[in-house]
Parts: sequence; structure tokens; C-alpha cells
Amino acid sequence: MSSATLNETYNDKVVRQFAVMTVVWGIVGMLVGVIIAAQLYFPDLTHGISWLSYGRLRPLHTNAVIFAFGGCALIGTSLHVVQRTCHARLFGGPLIPFVFWGWQAVIVLAAITLPLGITQGKEYAELEWPIDILITLVWVAYAVVFIGTIAKRRVSHIYVANWFYAAFIIAVALLHIVNNLALPVGMTKSYQVYTGAVDAMVQWWYGHNAVGFFLTAGFLGMMYYYVPKQVGRPIYSYRLSIVHFWALIAVYMWAGPHHLQYTALPDWAQSLGMVFSLILLAPSWGGAINGIMTLSGVWYKLRTDPILKFLIVALSFYMMSTFEGPMMSIKTVNGLSHYTDWTIGHVHSGALGWVAMISIGALYAMLPRLLGLTRMHSVKAIDLHFWIHTIGTLFYIAAMWIAGVMQGLMWRAAGDDGTLTYTFVESVAATYPYYLIRLLGGLLVLSGMLLMAWNVFKTYRMAKIAPIAIPAPAHA
Repeated sequence: MSSATLNETYNDKVVRQFAVMTVVWGIVGMLVGVIIAAQLYFPDLTHGISWLSYGRLRPLHTNAVIFAFGGCALIGTSLHVVQRTCHARLFGGPLIPFVFWGWQAVIVLAAITLPLGITQGKEYAELEWPIDILITLVWVAYAVVFIGTIAKRRVSHIYVANWFYAAFIIAVALLHIVNNLALPVGMTKSYQVYTGAVDAMVQWWYGHNAVGFFLTAGFLGMMYYYVPKQVGRPIYSYRLSIVHFWALIAVYMWAGPHHLQYTALPDWAQSLGMVFSLILLAPSWGGAINGIMTLSGVWYKLRTDPILKFLIVALSFYMMSTFEGPMMSIKTVNGLSHYTDWTIGHVHSGALGWVAMISIGALYAMLPRLLGLTRMHSVKAIDLHFWIHTIGTLFYIAAMWIAGVMQGLMWRAAGDDGTLTYTFVESVAATYPYYLIRLLGGLLVLSGMLLMAWNVFKTYRMAKIAPIAIPAPAHA
């Protein structure tokens, strides 16, 4: 079956568009990350240029890697997976291109407004109200396309990946709308309807569930399709995948207060967040083990398949992050870790190790099939990318773990008379070398993304020159 025939069966144009923009925005977001990492080691790097200051670029970096890179990966793969598992062409007609172009418009508006200092000042929700309304419209259109495709499916069964994608879509809509309720006082300024501790509670209910549903549930949907597909075997335990889904959905919403330990939030709410964070360890590890054990009997494939290396090592980082997160939510541990670079290490263990690696692996697995090819232009380049990315991630998170624990211990150290042993400036000086190691790690990750962009470009060229016939895609 030719590539043209495949396109008649499924609407893959939008999937290819999102796949390419995932790579583009990944490079942009990680480049901004490298710049702000460099600013911490070279404080005068962009001195005097307000729109290139750390305070302006840091929210641009987080929005670019989460919502531009991660968002394009999630929407693109979900629209790929839902068609294959439902044996149905995408529902929605004109809504489909609107989802793509609308999401790109959101990203471009973020890239303009955040460096200009136009922001709500809420973590992961910095964008002002006109852009928030556009996000809502695009997201509703995306929900209609995705859920509408499930409704018109030609098989009775709804594969588990679609449950995770659907939960991600519905929960993110709820989180976005509730957290961004505001009173506009101009096109670029609004005031939140919440105040004080309530504002903090709503923000971190949103903030942690952005992690829980945007950066976890959605990417678990990705895992449940692409890991079995790449391995060539069904998921290890379908029953475990259902238990994993419902346990995760039931528990994750309650974990947000662990970001607010030792604050003005009521003590019971802090404890509630800690308890549910600890409970989360069970479903998280259950799902990760389910993915990894899918390789039972075919472990040898890891030696020869670099795409599988990305997917399985991503699950290993997911296990590490979902162990570390609950441990850091314990009040006594949190007293040491919070406000330190340990938190930054934890975040990037999940972001670079789990989110980026599962996305990259899924794109490498998906893209050749979308172009009517059997493989990417260079399998060796994929393997090289895997090692560059893995080493870069390890440099980054190890440096931040060491720096963070050191900071926490230095800030708490006190003499017999109760006076602090170290000044804050001394802790900054001690941290300084680790910022250079972090910068090196970031440069490695960015160079890996540039290598991926070259491989994607060459694969597109190869598809235009010599398209290869492949069989019709099967469901998961």
C-alpha cells in the first residue's frame, strides 16, 4: 500500500505537521534552557537586555518545552494512535487544521509576550487572558476531534492508550479553566479571582496536575501504544494497565499541596498532599513495570534497536522520578530539599529523562511509517542521539542533585549558639561549579535534538526520492 493510499485511510497530514513542529519547538525550548543555564554561570551574559534577562526567559523555557515541545508531541501522537486503535479516520473536518494552527499561534504568542514581561506570574500558567481564551478554544476543538474519533470507532474495544490520552485532555481542560479565572483590566493585564492561600492552593492544584496529566497521563498513553508496537508484542498485562489507569486518575488530583509544605496552607492540606503523593508510588511503578516487562522474552532487541532504548530508558527515568517525587513530599525531606536545586534536578529527571525520551522514541518509531518508509534515514544517528541525550541528562540531574543537597545542608547548618554557619553567598559560591556541569549537560541534550532534526530532514528527503511500500497499519 503506497503512502498516498495510507493518507486516504487515515488523516496523517496533521500528525506529520505536529511531528515536525515537536522537533522544531524542542530545539527552541532547549536552546532557551541552555541560555538561562549559561546565565547562571555567566551572570553578565545578556546584561542590559531586558527581554533576554533570566526572569523573562525562564518562563519562556518552561512553556516552550512543556506546551510547545511536549504539547505537539502529545497531540500529534494521540491523533496517530486514536486512528490506528479505532480503525477510523479523524473526526472533525475543519477542526483538525484549527487544532494545529491554533496551537502554533498560542506558542508564537507566548514567545512574543513572555520576553516582553507580559505575564500573570503563575507557574506554568504565565500567559495572559486573551491567550488563555485561545488555548481554551483550541483545546475544546482538540477534545472534539479526539473523542469524536473514538465515538466513530469501528471496533467495540477502546484501547488503554486512548483512556490515558482522553483523561489528559479532559483534566487539562478543567485545570486550565479553573486556575486561569481572572478579571481583565486591559489586553495585557488581569487580576486573579483568587487571593492569598487560596490562590496558592489553586495554583499548585493546577501546577502539580499539569505534571500529573499533561506530563504523565498523556505520555503514558504514548507508552502504552509505542512500546508494544516497537517490541512487536502485546502489553505485558492488560489488566494491570486498567488498574494503573484508574489508580492514577483517582489519586493524582490530591497531590498538589505537597508543593506548599511549611507555608500558610492549612496543615491538614499539606499532610493530605504528602499522603496521596506517597500512595502515587504504587500505580506509577505498576505502569512502568508493565511497560518494561513487555520486553519479557525479547530483551535482546535492546541491543539492536535504539528506538526501543529511548522508550525503555524513558520508563526507567519515570520510575526514578516517581520514586523521588513522593520521597520529596515527606515533610522532613521537603524541609531539606525545597527551594534548592534538588527540585530542579527532580523536575529535569522527569522532563529530560521521561518526557523527552518517550517523545523522541515515539517520533522515531512513528515518522517513517507516516512517510511510507520502513525506517529513519540513519539508525546509527538514532543510537548516537540516544547516548548523547542520556549522558547529557545524567550530567544535568546529577549536578543538580549534588548541588541541591549541599545547599539544603548549608542553609540548615547552625552553630551551638544558633547562628547560621554559612552565609547565603557562600552557598551560591559552593554551587557555582555545578552550574557549569549543568550547562554542559544542557548543551549535550540540545546537540542531540539538532542531530534528530538532521535525521528527520534526511528522512523526508528520502521519502520524496524513493517511497517504500509498507503494509497497512495494524492496531496496537
